[in-house]
Amino acid sequence: MASGALPFAARLYRLAGYLATPLAPVLLGLRAARGKEDTTRRGERLGRTGVARPAGPVVWLHGASIGEAVSALALCEAMIRAAGVSVVFTTGTVTSARIVQDRLPAGAIHQFVPLDLPGAARRFLDHWRPDLAVFIESEIWPTLLRGLSTRNIPAVLVNARISARSQARWLKLRPFARSVFGVFALITAQSAADADRLRHLTDVPVEMPGNLKYDADPPPVDPDDLATARAAVGERPVVAAASTHTGEDETILAAHLALKERFGGLLTVLAPRHPQRGDQISVLAEGMGLSVARRSAGALPSPDTDVWLVDTVGDLGLVYALAPIAFCGGSLIEHGGQNPIEPARAGRAIVHGPHVFNFAEVFATLDQARAAVRLDSEAAYLPILTDLLAHPERVAEMGASAEAAVSRLTGATARTIDLIRPLLPGGGA
Repeated sequence: MASGALPFAARLYRLAGYLATPLAPVLLGLRAARGKEDTTRRGERLGRTGVARPAGPVVWLHGASIGEAVSALALCEAMIRAAGVSVVFTTGTVTSARIVQDRLPAGAIHQFVPLDLPGAARRFLDHWRPDLAVFIESEIWPTLLRGLSTRNIPAVLVNARISARSQARWLKLRPFARSVFGVFALITAQSAADADRLRHLTDVPVEMPGNLKYDADPPPVDPDDLATARAAVGERPVVAAASTHTGEDETILAAHLALKERFGGLLTVLAPRHPQRGDQISVLAEGMGLSVARRSAGALPSPDTDVWLVDTVGDLGLVYALAPIAFCGGSLIEHGGQNPIEPARAGRAIVHGPHVFNFAEVFATLDQARAAVRLDSEAAYLPILTDLLAHPERVAEMGASAEAAVSRLTGATARTIDLIRPLLPGGGA
């Protein structure tokens, strides 16, 4: 673990934390007003909780948002089985909290992660007294990590990813980077590129057991909801646009408008990454002359519906079950792309834009398997979609290839457990 005098940037960060502390309740209040905080659990963000610490060893597992949290669920269950520990599973967003709470294994407790402020971090660590901390992907919180280090609590960073841009920022603060990443006893990386970038930042061992996301359970689907939706959709051709971001919906909707006459009954199932954008998307679609049914209002698509807007949390499984073709959002803009493993595991033909740096290795695997089509620009979406809708046999082949490609890459959870086993309470025995 890191020790010794703090670098200047670390001391500056710590000072900023003290100065920001009086503003934390105001910040949380503003976020709550926008639906970004659970108003009944804001105390957890300040390190306060009404939940008692379980007896015996406790592992703290943190996955900030939906993707990280879902990929960590299998690891959570594996740690409970391997070491008989209790797990405090923290997330940072309201949507990830809802999904995780519905899928937590026995022996796990959900909490919101505290803000990275000195007082909040101290209260959280003093209350839960974890025996090990496990962070998922790119969750780097210097104050919390420093608190773990001063308490001699081992920490690991698993399934880590770091973009070239993030690495460049850290390299400008190399002493700070070494002090932060040096807290970890072990790092596991998603890919060779991630491992190489991390090794330029720290001397901590970096291993590559595979990507936890390949082992994540597919998004759940309520059988009754699926049967009802399928009855409403009937034999219509269906395209899914999943986890879209601002700047992508226009392309999706314009393509639907251009194709609805050629492919009679075409239905676009649009699931925004942030469901609170539902009003904005509905206004946009209706302004283009498209008929919209919103799942958040309990509406099903009627025969005249152009767009079924799934502006709800936890319904991607339903979306993928309905549509043979799935566009992965966040890829037509410079967001880096959303997780393609979920539609691949559902056996869907995948369409994505050029900006996929968040999942570069996964998309490359799917592209090479001819299970996905890469768009060089948003202008390519319409002709590609036209071609796929005209050739359903090709769509079926792509879907089968996608499912086979990701099924060959499972096993990362077991390999990760083997690597962290010596750090688990009791050695994971």
